[in-house]
Amino acid sequence: MLAKLSARPAALRCTGVGAVALTLLGAGLPAAGAEPPRPDLSRFYRQKIVWSACEGPDMPEDLQCGKVTVPLDYARPGAGTLEVALARYRATGRSRGSVLLNFGGPGGAGIDGLAAGGKDFMDLTNGYDVVTFDPRGVGRSSPVSCGEGADQAFAATREAAAAGDARAVLEKVRQAAAECAEHSGPVLPYIGTVNVSRDLDVIRQALGDRKLNYLGFSYGTRLGAVYAAQFPDKVGRLALDGVDTLTESPAEQGIAGAAGQQTALDDFLDWCVTDIACPFGQDRRAAGERIVRLVRSLDADPMLTAFGDRYSGQDLVGAIGQGLYSRELWPLLERALASLVENGDTRGVENLASGGRTLPAGRSGDGGLVGPDEIPADNLPAALMAVNCADDPDRPGAGQIVKDLGRLRGLYEQASPVFGRHRLTQLLMCYGRPRGTDFIRDRVKNLHTPKLLLIGTRGDPATPYRWTVETAARLGPSAVVLDNRSEGHTGYSSSTCVHRKVDDFLLYGSLPANGSSCAPDRRPEEVN
Repeated sequence: MLAKLSARPAALRCTGVGAVALTLLGAGLPAAGAEPPRPDLSRFYRQKIVWSACEGPDMPEDLQCGKVTVPLDYARPGAGTLEVALARYRATGRSRGSVLLNFGGPGGAGIDGLAAGGKDFMDLTNGYDVVTFDPRGVGRSSPVSCGEGADQAFAATREAAAAGDARAVLEKVRQAAAECAEHSGPVLPYIGTVNVSRDLDVIRQALGDRKLNYLGFSYGTRLGAVYAAQFPDKVGRLALDGVDTLTESPAEQGIAGAAGQQTALDDFLDWCVTDIACPFGQDRRAAGERIVRLVRSLDADPMLTAFGDRYSGQDLVGAIGQGLYSRELWPLLERALASLVENGDTRGVENLASGGRTLPAGRSGDGGLVGPDEIPADNLPAALMAVNCADDPDRPGAGQIVKDLGRLRGLYEQASPVFGRHRLTQLLMCYGRPRGTDFIRDRVKNLHTPKLLLIGTRGDPATPYRWTVETAARLGPSAVVLDNRSEGHTGYSSSTCVHRKVDDFLLYGSLPANGSSCAPDRRPEEVN
C-alpha cells in the first residue's frame, strides 16, 4: 500500500474524490420490466496497441511503451476519454500471452517501476510478455496534483494530530481538497480502483488475452480483488502479494499500520544495536527511547535542510517508514540516521523518503499522456490520497471527527509512539472530499473464480499478515494463502521461496497447498 506508509501506504492512504458509475446502467429509461441498456464500449474493446521504444531517461533499450484509450466515465463513454500508458518486456520465447503487474501505492507508476526493477520479473518472460501500466491519475496517465494543497493539508492535519484546534484544521483540509480538484483536471472525479479495474479489462482485451494473468503488490492486491469481483469469468492466474484489507475503516487501517510499522522498527533496532555504528547505541531499551525522543525533539524544533526547508519529526517518521519496507534497506537507514543524529545532516533521510529520486514539477494532463518531465512532483501522494478516498465510503462530519479525535489519538499512540501521530494525520485527509464507493466493502467477497494465490508476510510493516488471512476468508474458497515467514513489505522480490512459488503458479498453474509457508532466506552471515 506506497499503503500504507509509503510504498505503499497510508502516509499513503487517504484523499480523493468518490468514484462514480459503479454499474453499467445506461442513460435512457428502459421499458417496464426490461434490463436497462448498457453503454456501448465496443470501440474501446476493439483497440490494438502500437508498441515503440519508451521515452525518458534511464529507460532500458528493450522496454517498449504503448497506450490504450479508455472512457473517462464508463457510464457515459461518449463524455470524454483518457489515455493509459503501458510498458512491456517481450517474452523471450513463445509467448502464451501477457502477465500484468501493478506495483502498489496507490499512486505507484508502473512504467518507472518496471524500468527500475525489471530484472525481478525476467523469469516470467519465459512464457509471457511482462506488461505494466500507469493507472489513471498516475505517472504518464493524466497525473493528478494538489499544487501546494498537499503540503498545506498535511501541515494542517499534523496540528490536529498534535491536539491543535481540530475544527480550524478541518477547514484548512477542506480548502486543500479544493486545490487538489483545481490542479488535477477532469480525471479526479473518476479516479479510484473500481474504474482502474475497468481500465484493466480494456488493457487485457487490447493485449489479445482471453483471461487476465496478473501479479499485484500491496494496493495492487486490492485492484486484483476488485477485478475478480467485477470480471470473474475473465480471471486467469492472479497472484496477490502483500494483501490489502477490503473491509477495515481508515481508522482501523491506520491503527493496524502504525502497529505493523512499530513491529518493523523494533526488528530494525534489534539488528541495529548489534552494530557498533548504530547511532542509538548498543542498549536496546535505550535505543527505542532515543528514537522516540528524536522524533519529538524535531517536532518541537525542526532542523533546517541544505535548502533551508524545515525538517520535522513527522518528516523523519515518513523516511523511517520507507527504510523499513525491506531488510535490505536497513544498512542504508542506519547510515542515514547516523548522519542525522551525529552530524545534523538530513540528506540521507530525505533521500530515503523520496526513494532516491525527485520528480520534476509539471502539469496534469487533459486526457492525453504526459511526458516523464511533465509529471507533477506531488503525483504520488496526490494520487494515493485520491484513490484511497475514492475507495472509502466513510465521511464523518466535523463534529464526529472532533468528538473521536481524542480517543483515536490515544489508540494511535498506544499502537506506536513513533508512527501513531503520523498515521493519525493521514486519517483526516479525506475530509472535504466526496463520499467514495461502497463497492469494495459490499461486493468484493464470496468470489466464484479460478484459484487466486494470496501471499502474506509475517513481518510486513504496511499490510499486516492478518489482512491476508481475513481477505482470503472474505474472498472464499478461491483464495489460497502462502505464509511468508519473513520480514519486509511483500515477498516476491525478497524471498527466493515466494518468488519461485509465484512464478510456478503464473507460468505453470502449480499452486502451493493452502496455508503452506516459506521459511526466511538464509542471510549471508548465516551461510558460512
